[in-house]
Amino acid sequence: MTRQIVENCINQSNSRFEFWVNFLNLIKAKNLAELGVYKGDFAAKLLKKCDSIEKYYMVDPWRQLDDWNKPANKEDNVFEKFLSQTKSKTDFASEKRIILRGKTTEVVDKITDGELDFAYIDGDHTLKGISIDLIRLFPKIKDGGWIGGDDFSKTVWQHSTKYEPTLVFPFAVYFAEAVDATIYALPNSQFLLAKDSKQSFNFIDLTGDYQDTGLKEQLNPDKILKVKNKEKFIFWRP
Repeated sequence: MTRQIVENCINQSNSRFEFWVNFLNLIKAKNLAELGVYKGDFAAKLLKKCDSIEKYYMVDPWRQLDDWNKPANKEDNVFEKFLSQTKSKTDFASEKRIILRGKTTEVVDKITDGELDFAYIDGDHTLKGISIDLIRLFPKIKDGGWIGGDDFSKTVWQHSTKYEPTLVFPFAVYFAEAVDATIYALPNSQFLLAKDSKQSFNFIDLTGDYQDTGLKEQLNPDKILKVKNKEKFIFWRP
């Protein structure tokens, strides 16, 4: 059933936004959470186009983090502007939104276990970040609910080698196996994990791009050297 829904949504969508709107409308999700709200664009689109939504948790620190080596880590004053933009973009649905300002570990327990129909992870994408987000968020999803996510990147060097590697993939696959869940690889670097006590672990790659779930090849010193040399050429060519 889930696979058929997912494939139909893929065929009817031209972007990640369209996919998730179509998916959430089909499953008639009521209680949602988004981890990593940033400027509020994703939240605004879902709240505007998914009439079934009754409650939408927005989880984000909106502050500079000392231990987050990613390009989206801005100064505090910039994050204050992002929070203001988020509120402005979602004021039309103020009765549905619940803003939880803080890191996942600081605020996620304000969400009741088993409360959520769906959650979307678009956090810091490092191994530390995706581990914390999935482990702490999973109990908040009801049986029969889903977790979606962004930056299911085929390369760990998504943001160049000067930043911490992106490990949403393959960690999300490892996590799905650990909790005996089915996980789908989707177009536009998205993933969908189905929490269903009646199902067992299965990794369904609907893109054909994720056959190797190991890290040996990506962390091969020769491969890293090639990536670094390519970056040097791109960054420094006249």
